[in-house]
Amino acid sequence: MPQPTTSRRSLLTAALAAPAVAVAGPLLTATPAAAADPVDGCQVVVDWTAITVDPAVVNEPGAPAEARVIRLAGTEFLQLRGTVTCAFTADGRLGTLPATIRPPKLTRGVCPRNNSLGINAIRIEANTAGAVNVYGPQATNKVTWIQLDNFSSVMR
Repeated sequence: MPQPTTSRRSLLTAALAAPAVAVAGPLLTATPAAAADPVDGCQVVVDWTAITVDPAVVNEPGAPAEARVIRLAGTEFLQLRGTVTCAFTADGRLGTLPATIRPPKLTRGVCPRNNSLGINAIRIEANTAGAVNVYGPQATNKVTWIQLDNFSSVMR
């Protein structure tokens, strides 16, 4: 004897027919969430602070190079954001992190750059002295801009 089945259509119809009060009631009476838990949640340790860019590097208007430190589930991360224009034809210095943000160890990540000869990413490293360096440009493959927004690297 075949088992009765419930179609997706009938389940969707039943869900849409449920009174809004029955669905929204628990949400309206729920207590608000507390501030981010420093162990289990995300906590800003050092807020966005400007990176001092090298003289050969220019901040994009409206998106300057900045850095911050967050703590997520007990782990600290260095994050960068912003866009810079440049003319790197060899490894070089992008800038210097503020004194309040100095990684205790070498930290690195990969960031988007102008697509040239099929290469569209560049390695970025921040060292214990706060120097932010780029690695990978070549004379035959010049880097003209770098977007720092997806740099996030473990500090501690």
